[in-house]
Amino acid sequence: MNIVILDDYQDAVRKLHCASKLDAYAAKVYTNTVKGIGQLSVRLKDADVIVLIRERSQISRQLIEKLPKLKLISQTGRVSSHIDVAACTERGVAVAEGSGSPQAPAELTWALIMSAMRRLPQYISNLKHGAWQQSGLKSASMPPNFGLGSVLKGKTLCVWGYGRIGQLVARYGQAFGMQVVIWGREASCAKARSDGFQVAQSRQEFFAMADVLSVHLRLNDETTGLITLEDLSRMKPTSLFVNTSRAELVEPDALLAALNRGRPGLAAIDVFESEPPLQGHALLRLENCICTPHIGYVEQESYEMYFGQAFDNVVSFIKGNPTNIVNPGALQVRR
Repeated sequence: MNIVILDDYQDAVRKLHCASKLDAYAAKVYTNTVKGIGQLSVRLKDADVIVLIRERSQISRQLIEKLPKLKLISQTGRVSSHIDVAACTERGVAVAEGSGSPQAPAELTWALIMSAMRRLPQYISNLKHGAWQQSGLKSASMPPNFGLGSVLKGKTLCVWGYGRIGQLVARYGQAFGMQVVIWGREASCAKARSDGFQVAQSRQEFFAMADVLSVHLRLNDETTGLITLEDLSRMKPTSLFVNTSRAELVEPDALLAALNRGRPGLAAIDVFESEPPLQGHALLRLENCICTPHIGYVEQESYEMYFGQAFDNVVSFIKGNPTNIVNPGALQVRR
């Protein structure tokens, strides 16, 4: 069977220990990304199996219909809306998934919080250009001494979403002496209360009281565009907004507008609506926005886990014992 692995930006997959699981099979790894259905269909025309790295490529109905040889899509981590599972089932394409870990994205979130609050990216960049102890954050619209940064102890950390990642981030905040406040669905709030955390009285209060506000929500029809410019505009001029979940949780252009208005004063993001973003993306040009290239899960241990599971699912399928199939009906469809 022909196996195709898409979007390995760093050419890391072939160097993983778990890559040996596919030694007996023909596997092609692509390190660049193509977005159009036409280009993807050419790249995948001979594929029996596709291994996807998270949501880097969209597998739409139109694409699936152009891939008559395709039998299996093996997803690293959980299957999400980037795969048209219904279309796969109709065409007899099985979709296998793995599991996820909250550790890496939670740790990246905390790294961004600490870096942003102490203005580390700005200090580092200016030091390389010969400026000593200069963060460069001196705009007249910024609060006095905004460029100095501040410690976390005693500040209010607001966490929207109390799932596995949100729970870790909340505990990190607690360990650093922050006042932690939770917001989210009623079930999440109830769990947070039982764990001893404060829950905001209202959405308005939640945004207004935050020194740091971190978002940890799944993207779906209900949460798309959930965070508005009005929400962000309630934040303090000294506050930090953090998004390592999905860019689409924020209504289009709201974060850019809010940062330009100075509420919040700073943002740290790991996600963009279109990835990779175009050169010159507006948020990349802002001095009060720290951006990383969607690396929440991009580290050695997570890759070994994600790809190890994905490759196990591939081998099991090839050997006639499919595992972790989210659409078992596809196995009954004759191709």
